[in-house]
Amino acid sequence: MRDSDVRTAVKAHLIRLHEGDDDTRVVEEMGVWSGSVRIDIAVINGDLTGFELKSDRDTLQRLPVQADIYSRVFDHVTLVVGERHAEKATDLIPNWWGVMSARETPSGVDLTNIKCGTRNPSPDPYLVADLLWKEEAIAILDARGLARGWRGKPAKAVHQRLASELSFSELSAEVRRVLKSRSWLRQSGSRERQMPV
Repeated sequence: MRDSDVRTAVKAHLIRLHEGDDDTRVVEEMGVWSGSVRIDIAVINGDLTGFELKSDRDTLQRLPVQADIYSRVFDHVTLVVGERHAEKATDLIPNWWGVMSARETPSGVDLTNIKCGTRNPSPDPYLVADLLWKEEAIAILDARGLARGWRGKPAKAVHQRLASELSFSELSAEVRRVLKSRSWLRQSGSRERQMPV
């Protein structure tokens, strides 16, 4: 079972789940922490949900670092893992993550829910703000009369200001709104791509 087989199965599952929902956007390879790490699939609607895929051909070497970063950003995260890694992988992720098993069958990859996840108990407001491009963050500050003197500042400083000026619920809602309306392919060479739902 290849990585692409698991991805195809998860995408089909998400399309079925969100078909016709104009408030949901599904993005593959979404950059986190200034794009230094990419989650395999992100679902953006009333929550920010990440899906990290580990097929039987993958190793789990990067999973602890990925789990640490994703746990600072996403409201919910589900690990989709091949049967070979299922037991070991669950020891490497936070208790609040969900887990799905991916099993190869003659008709394709079968996904089984092993554990339902819960809401992230401690997201990091700065890293949530850091999901935005600098001009997106400036636009949010500007709408609140908070951008004066900040347009020339480094992106990190702008994200810190945004995270400190807005309540977390307001920040989270604004970030999701912008991500849903963003043109993901704006930057040349971007691997981020939208999946239709």
